Amino acid sequence: MQRIKFIMMCIVCFSIFSFSKCKNDIEKKVLVNYGDFDPETVKGYDYLIIESAHFSAEDIKLLKMHNQNVLAYVSFGEVNESASHYSDISKYTLSKNEVWNSYVLDLANKNTRQAVFKIVKNNIEKKGFDGLFLDNIDNYTSFGPTPYKLAALVSFLKEIKEKYPTTHLMQNAGLEVLPKTKDLINSIAVESIATDYNFETSTYKLRESKDFKERLDHLNMTSQQFGLPTIVIEYADTRDLAKEVLKRMSSYKTNLFIGEIELQNIPRYEP
Repeated sequence: MQRIKFIMMCIVCFSIFSFSKCKNDIEKKVLVNYGDFDPETVKGYDYLIIESAHFSAEDIKLLKMHNQNVLAYVSFGEVNESASHYSDISKYTLSKNEVWNSYVLDLANKNTRQAVFKIVKNNIEKKGFDGLFLDNIDNYTSFGPTPYKLAALVSFLKEIKEKYPTTHLMQNAGLEVLPKTKDLINSIAVESIATDYNFETSTYKLRESKDFKERLDHLNMTSQQFGLPTIVIEYADTRDLAKEVLKRMSSYKTNLFIGEIELQNIPRYEP
C-alpha cells in the first residue's frame, strides 16, 4: 500500500514507537487517527495526523497545546464520494481507484485546484492546524496514474507555500518526485517498508526479506540525500506481527506507527 486512505467516522489509535538507541535522543512519537476522539485524551505526540472534519478550531487549539505538529489529512491525488468537495469536482476527475473506491484528481484543472485550496485554507486559517498531511502523492510517480500531472502538483505546492510559508507539509510516499518537491515540504511519510498487506485476500504479512531490504536501503538513501524528517507507517493486525515489525525496523532510526489497514481498531502493541 502506498497511501493512507481517507476514511470517515473511523477510530484509529495504535501504539507508536521510537527506535532511537542513543540515550541523548529525544523520544519522538506519531499518531495517525482519522476518527473522532476527545482532544483532552491525546497528548505528547511529535506528529499528530487527523481528519479535520471531526474537530473544531477550539479542539485544534487544545491539541496544539499538548502536541508538536498537528496535521490535517488532505489528499492531493484522489477524492472519495463522501468528501465535502466531491460534488464540486467529480466531473473533472480522471479515473477511479477501485481498491479504495476513490477518484483520481486533476490538479491541472482550475476548478479542482480551487476546491482543494479551499480545504487547505480552511484547515490552516479557520481551524488553525500546524500543517497538512499530503496523501496520494505517489499518483504523480511513474508507478501512479498521473505522472504527466507532476508539474501541476509542484505548482500547486508552490502556491500553498507562497501563501502559507510557515505551514508544515508532510508528503506521504512518492519518493520518486522528491527532487521536484523537496524544497516545498517539511517531512516525509513512507508506508509498508516491513509489511505487505494483500488486498485480494485481506491478509497481513511481512514482506520477503529481499524486498524489505531493498525498500529499507532505498529509504535510508533517500533520507540521507534529502535530509527531511521521516515517519514510517506499517500495518499489522496481531501482537506477534507487530513484534516482527519492531524487530525488523529496530536498526532504522525513525518514528514508527503500526496500525491496521482499515484504521478502525484500537489495540496497543508494546515493543
